[in-house]
Amino acid sequence: MRAIQLNEFGGPEVLREVEIRIPEPGPGQVAIDVAYAGVNFADLKARATGYRVPDLPFLPGLEVAGHVRALGAGVEGLTVGQEVAALTAGGGYAETVVASATTVFPVPAGLPLRTAATLPTVLPTAHALVHEVGRLRAGETVLVQGAAGGVGTVVGQLAKLAGAGAVYGVVSRPEKAEYALKYGYDQVFVGEDWADQLARATSGRGADLILDADGGEALRRSLDSLAPFGRIVNFGNSSDEAPWQFGRAELDPGARSVTSFSILTLAGTAPGVLRDLSHRAFALVAEGRAELPITAELPLADAAEAHRLIETRTTTGKLLLRVAD
Repeated sequence: MRAIQLNEFGGPEVLREVEIRIPEPGPGQVAIDVAYAGVNFADLKARATGYRVPDLPFLPGLEVAGHVRALGAGVEGLTVGQEVAALTAGGGYAETVVASATTVFPVPAGLPLRTAATLPTVLPTAHALVHEVGRLRAGETVLVQGAAGGVGTVVGQLAKLAGAGAVYGVVSRPEKAEYALKYGYDQVFVGEDWADQLARATSGRGADLILDADGGEALRRSLDSLAPFGRIVNFGNSSDEAPWQFGRAELDPGARSVTSFSILTLAGTAPGVLRDLSHRAFALVAEGRAELPITAELPLADAAEAHRLIETRTTTGKLLLRVAD
């Protein structure tokens, strides 16, 4: 079968198309013939730095949609040929991938596989950031870093559905601000002086909930931009800066709090919890209450180009690799 493989870490050029043997599912696993694979920032970090890569060679790709090819021993509730979406530990950039049955989900009726491929990472992450971890209450103010990205696009919608008083976003370019405003945001700040812009928009009060994907210096500024009893949920480190340390001296003023969320860690430590979370999140799309726009679709052989596009920081929404015609 065709797959995208990396034998060394580096730029997008290290992603190479190869022919390898079709994997077979072991006990508790499902083999899936992939129709579409999602492209995530974590894939770029895996390729560039070895993030969550156990060894080389490695096949990237964390989320797919397609048809069940085969079931491993002990798997129940799925059938061969069934349309499914799945969160994987890697290997999604391929014609066939094996995933744990606990992170394989039947595609809701009427939902195209193309749309289903956007669901496994972004939708549960966005839902957790707003509800399970962020614990947003009606009337509260939200600020979202990376508002025009995949997670940011969905978070804006979910925050509005949850009754947020105001939803603010942060983006790097003016054209991204125009895009994000279509997806639930009341105002979108452009550039690194977002903290000053937030202060003016809220008359100095700040935000009740800040969702931070940048880490580093941006995380420190987020702490200074919290309203009393406010909280930050960090869900990434796109800045690649060293982790910022918090202590009581930073948190006690205003009784502020900081927490984090990683869907990959949750999948490894509490798969049952992730499964329940995913079902809640997927229902929002199946019911038409939220959407995740696909802004680029490339063939599997162009995986390196998909990574280059994301690294330009000009992309919005979700990028997909088309695996099966």
